[in-house]
Amino acid sequence: MSADAPIHLAADGSAAASAEPSAGRRSAGRRPRRIARRDLPAHARVVWERLAAAHPDAHCELAHRDAFELLCATILSAQCTDRRVNLVTPALFAAYPDAHALAAARQEDVEALVRTTGFFRSKAKSLIGMARALVAEHGGVVPRTMEALVVLPGVGRKTANVILGNAYGINVGVTVDTHVQRLARRLGFTQEEDPVKVEQALMPLFPQERWALLSHRLIFHGRRICEARRPKCEACPLADVCPSAFRV
Repeated sequence: MSADAPIHLAADGSAAASAEPSAGRRSAGRRPRRIARRDLPAHARVVWERLAAAHPDAHCELAHRDAFELLCATILSAQCTDRRVNLVTPALFAAYPDAHALAAARQEDVEALVRTTGFFRSKAKSLIGMARALVAEHGGVVPRTMEALVVLPGVGRKTANVILGNAYGINVGVTVDTHVQRLARRLGFTQEEDPVKVEQALMPLFPQERWALLSHRLIFHGRRICEARRPKCEACPLADVCPSAFRV
């Protein structure tokens, strides 16, 4: 069977026996096999059900009490772990509890508070610029639309999806970080690498009300099982339906 031959799913969502990899084998340097396009909806249902069982507690791991705090934390999370951000934000929010306070902050003071998150100068600039835009254009309140969010300093589509989905419960899109991007490819949903194209591939396969939680479950799985360099395929509940299992 060709390494690129598509996998067809059985009625119960399992991969055909002939498409399963030998247990414990890894095939380095070979492209993952493909899930047949017509089978992607069924594949998505199986992935969702198994991720739900494996990670029932999946949630946003950035500590926050409101949309403003989540927006600040998400800006800081670029190229930084959520754990590190959560160590930094208590002091930041104590000094600047709302957009009005942060808008009046001095650049060097904010830099000192966020230094350990990396790229601290640009992040401090984005935080202050974001806060000033909130005050000037939205009365200090974080807006509830994608269009209004993405024009704020330091905010792109990924950050906007985080805010809308987690602070407001509005599912406009799927948050695609490095974990979601990696798992979407490994699980055969897409071969695209651009985050927007990955998002576009995922959205039709999952009900809209699940989009925010889908990101969390993929992120949880990516951090705990499907790691970038050493995926734990032998412990993965998706191994029998994953076209990349034991092959990364």
